[in-house]
Amino acid sequence: MAIDASFWVAISFIIFLGALIYLKIPQKINTVLNKLISDIKNELDESEKLRSEAKILLDNAQAKLDTAEKINKDILEQAKKDSENLIIETNDKFHKSAELKKNLAENKIVQMKEAAIKEIKDTSIKIAIDSVKKIITTSVDKSKLDNLFSKNLEETKAALKKINS
Repeated sequence: MAIDASFWVAISFIIFLGALIYLKIPQKINTVLNKLISDIKNELDESEKLRSEAKILLDNAQAKLDTAEKINKDILEQAKKDSENLIIETNDKFHKSAELKKNLAENKIVQMKEAAIKEIKDTSIKIAIDSVKKIITTSVDKSKLDNLFSKNLEETKAALKKINS
């Protein structure tokens, strides 16, 4: 039998496998692989725990965000109502103030009109009395003048009483 190179490769391979088994390399590889599998399972379990905790935290954060949005909406609605009420109140105050100023101006105009009319009446009465005095003094003698003056004075007083009443 001729021993060729493939025979020696087969013998070398069997010796190599025998050495691996003798040195317990497959068990060590199995142990290392089992340890890696265990580590990966532990990491998966840990990541699952972290994922569930993250989901809980996300749910809590979302609930807080929803609450904050609701509170924000309520605050905005209240601010809108308050601003509308303030606008209405300010508008009412403005109109009341304008009405009051209008009434005061009208009253002042009426008072000024009445004062002007009284002043005109007083001035016209004074002019009439002065005119009557002048006419009487230039056209009538003193005794007739005294009688006429007394008579006109009484008539003028009566007319003034009527006007002032």
